[in-house]
Amino acid sequence: MTVSVPQMATLSVRLEGAVAEISLNRPERSNALNEAMWQEIRTAMQWADSTPEVRAVVLSGAGKNFCAGIDLSMLAGVAQVVAHPDPARSREKLRRLILDLQDCLSSIEQCRKPVLAAIQGACIGGALDLVTCCDMRYAAADAVFSVREVDVGMTADVGTLQRLPRIVPDGVARELAYTGRNVEAAEAASIGLVNRVFATPEELAAGVMRLAQVIAAKSPLAVRGTKEMLNYGRDHSVSDGLNYVATWNAGMLMSADLSEAMAAAREKRAPVFDN
Repeated sequence: MTVSVPQMATLSVRLEGAVAEISLNRPERSNALNEAMWQEIRTAMQWADSTPEVRAVVLSGAGKNFCAGIDLSMLAGVAQVVAHPDPARSREKLRRLILDLQDCLSSIEQCRKPVLAAIQGACIGGALDLVTCCDMRYAAADAVFSVREVDVGMTADVGTLQRLPRIVPDGVARELAYTGRNVEAAEAASIGLVNRVFATPEELAAGVMRLAQVIAAKSPLAVRGTKEMLNYGRDHSVSDGLNYVATWNAGMLMSADLSEAMAAAREKRAPVFDN
């Protein structure tokens, strides 16, 4: 059966085996996040989540830079979008706009399939909000990261300040948020922002695809459950997490995937799992 892949204005989407490749596709603007791209990220992630044939996702950016952050023309137009004669209603509209942008990126976290970010060149401002939603981050040696919102006189509001301190040490996250300074790939690896650095963008793309294919070959049910437990455990106590995984496995442990994995081990072959 042929899988229907969404056609989008700002993203390129393709399915390579069981790996969905979702690429920000405005290279002439360094993949800056305009209004359409925000919405299409959510649409693409919901497609990946709901498509059984997708078992892992690689999120990348076309061209020299991964993403230069929010499109400044979009930022400049916010006042007009939320305009209302009543200041309270104007601010309510702004709050709802921010919440919607947050949800666009949170769709990456809500996707049950692991999302691997492949980052080259600039990863600035809103782009860092984007990649902190991903399960893992990998960089080319030319990658540069920055929490840039402070330099335009605003508090980062779509996820970096909430997620970054759970990825890197709290003091490091604060330093980056307060200063807006650049972090090059080697430092990003040393602080745990990225898992690994590849010498070139080409090696990055090939290496991340290999990792995604390894994940895609595992039990889809086990991988989806693992992502849910890791996300839940991050936001809850250890005892809450233990209780939840006991409940999860009470329902999911005795599966066809478990039987297939055990049979494959006995027969010394690679397991083959249903989606």
